[in-house]
Amino acid sequence: MGLEQIRIVLVEPLYGGNLGSVCRAMANMGLAELRVVNPSTDMNLEDARKMSCHARHVLEGRRLYEDFSSAIADCVFVVGTSGLEGLYRQHAVPPRAVVPELLRFSDAGPVAYVFGREDNGLTNEELAMCHRIVQIPSHAATPSLNLAQAVLLCCYEVFVVGGDYEPPVEKSPFADSASRERMFSIWNDLLLDIGFMKEDKADHMMQGIRRVMARGALTRDDVQIMMGVARQMQWAAKHGDPT
Repeated sequence: MGLEQIRIVLVEPLYGGNLGSVCRAMANMGLAELRVVNPSTDMNLEDARKMSCHARHVLEGRRLYEDFSSAIADCVFVVGTSGLEGLYRQHAVPPRAVVPELLRFSDAGPVAYVFGREDNGLTNEELAMCHRIVQIPSHAATPSLNLAQAVLLCCYEVFVVGGDYEPPVEKSPFADSASRERMFSIWNDLLLDIGFMKEDKADHMMQGIRRVMARGALTRDDVQIMMGVARQMQWAAKHGDPT
């Protein structure tokens, strides 16, 4: 499922630095089409270029619109964002909750993720034109997010589900029970050899060692490393420092 149908829409942004940072956030998350509605005439585009960093292609490819309705006219699904409470916002959901629906509609046509003005956000009339409203959870004492931060958080949730992201996969297979028991046997002998535990307390102490080593899923490589450490320590204890 690709991200090509997703449009990021900024309504009347004020600052060039924010515009550039939005471009960078989009590029970080695999999005490329930016639509800008009636940007401030005082916007410093040099700041935008500086902040866009390696996302200059997003900035230079932005499309300008005179009004909000024109920017979303071709979109089959529109998600608006708001940090405020009140009218049209009672059914707002966090960004993660709207992603499946957003991506499903993207199969049928362009979809828009809309972000409002830095100072006042989206108007009630603009929110009424959105199919869903998103609110980003934040601390009650400081609920307002920077525009680019909000775009990054929302785009991240879309990218993880709908992009090419693949979580890291452990290359080494998990250790089987026989390998783990060999490892514990070697550690048992080592701890006896170095005097860490006595024979009459060995079973009790090894239960603790097992609990420590069982807190993570051990792979074959992990077991080999731990057995190698134990063997080297045994050798050093018997023969002295090999260096």
